[in-house]
Amino acid sequence: MTRPIVEKASDDVFAVDPSIKARRRENMLVTALRAGLFVVVLGAWEFASGTIINSFWVSSPTQIFLAFIEMMKSGALLRAVFATTLVAAAGFALGILIGIGLGVLFGINRVVARVLDPYLTGLYSLPRVALVPLFILWFGLGFEMKVIFTALLVFFPIFMNTLAGIRDVDDDLIDVIRVMGASRRDTILKVLVPSALAWVFAGLRISVPFALIGAVVAEMFSSSQGLGYLISNTANQFDTAGLFAALAVTTLLGLALDWLVALVERRVLRWQHKRH
Repeated sequence: MTRPIVEKASDDVFAVDPSIKARRRENMLVTALRAGLFVVVLGAWEFASGTIINSFWVSSPTQIFLAFIEMMKSGALLRAVFATTLVAAAGFALGILIGIGLGVLFGINRVVARVLDPYLTGLYSLPRVALVPLFILWFGLGFEMKVIFTALLVFFPIFMNTLAGIRDVDDDLIDVIRVMGASRRDTILKVLVPSALAWVFAGLRISVPFALIGAVVAEMFSSSQGLGYLISNTANQFDTAGLFAALAVTTLLGLALDWLVALVERRVLRWQHKRH
């Protein structure tokens, strides 16, 4: 009979914990302010369109919503979202594999890192958009070119964060596990990679927008489908409402992909979130 009473008392303590209540109030305030700011911006935009600024240049929330409905009815928007998501996901996965692989390789082999570092730095300093015509020449106008270009944008944040995470591992920890008889493979898989996971996921969060940007930019140059093509096509037709609608959907897709990566991060690094 005492155990339920103890558990109930414990629940009551946590329920009235001032820090928890303060955090909840802060979350509610932030949510309310975000919603209020969104409504104010839309209202000001709607008012300014056609009165202060010509609606041809900025359209209006009402016209954008109508353009969005029209795109949904025609099916063009859903097809574009699917095509862009497919390219972004494939490029994201490829960039992750190469970025983590090279990040681990450079992290455990300083000679390789010192040899290749200036080449990677030089490639990183290039404006990647300027490489699209070259990629078209090499890989054509198909799906492969868009995926490879997207992977290139994703690669660098993943690589740099993985490398930083590997180098951040305490050398004493590595020495201890080797003294205990761990092989080089065990050291990499059981110490280096798990210790660098927080850095890797930080790189993933940074790379999500790059994956979407890479897909959209590649589609603008070389595709007849996808959000990039939809943005380019509406711009060429001076359809401001359609252009803003495509941009809004692209933004929402980026937020959805970021939320998905954050969800995976919370599941994989559950121990770290519990600690904090």
